[in-house]
Amino acid sequence: MMISNELLAEYAKNPANKGMIPDATISRRETNRLCDDAITVHLRIENDRIVGFGFEGDTAIVTTACASIFGESIIDMAVDEILSLDEHYIRENLGIEVTHRRRQSSVFALLATRNALHEWRGDGIVDDFASVLQ
Repeated sequence: MMISNELLAEYAKNPANKGMIPDATISRRETNRLCDDAITVHLRIENDRIVGFGFEGDTAIVTTACASIFGESIIDMAVDEILSLDEHYIRENLGIEVTHRRRQSSVFALLATRNALHEWRGDGIVDDFASVLQ
């Protein structure tokens, strides 16, 4: 899906998947010290697949829009596949370039989701921005 600047603005104003989801399997809060964003992702997982995604937080416009778009894109995706995603996946789904200053904001929901999945698996891995930015 290619996203225009206008559609990005619409996602920021009316984000899909904003809020808690019923019967979340796991929730994870992340903070971005560079911009003071904080996001909590809520995931419902069945048979190693994402069947529900929600997010909450005090986030910038880019973070909100990208979290919304990302959340829609991972429904029915396998946990292993999500754990392999990085900034390239976000850029492919957006179809527009994100400025260098906004790169972390664009992948914030992905980072929080990957860390929620690591926590759910109990594998002891904690990703940081270097894990998802290429």
